[in-house]
Amino acid sequence: MSTLEEHIDISVPLHTAWECLHRAETYPRFVDGVREARTEGELTHLDVDAGGRSQGLDVRITDRDQDNLITWQTTSGPELAGTFSLLLIDGEHTRLQVRFEYEPGTVTEAFGGPKGFAQAAAIERGVRSDLQQFKELVEAER
Repeated sequence: MSTLEEHIDISVPLHTAWECLHRAETYPRFVDGVREARTEGELTHLDVDAGGRSQGLDVRITDRDQDNLITWQTTSGPELAGTFSLLLIDGEHTRLQVRFEYEPGTVTEAFGGPKGFAQAAAIERGVRSDLQQFKELVEAER
């Protein structure tokens, strides 16, 4: 299993970032490749385009509001998991930390794309891009 950890500082109060982050319908606005996201009971369904392929993924998301932590894991499609943690910097600034866990071979089989170091670099660029897009979205909506 490979793990990627990244973070970004956002110029909004923690509760503002939290509200945006746990609304699945906002995911297409900041996660590249997600065309649609909707909550279906206890699962969130994502329609994803990646590597020239379209597929649906079901994800179990657990919010732990008191800890400002969201954990997620796919229940269909490739085995992926991760966490989003929000950390208070001060009253107007928040740090979003992301941890993404994936099996490199599974990601290549499901989405195509490069292998080895090139795949890790592509995933890292994608996560960084998603974080920047989240920052821009939540700061603009403030």
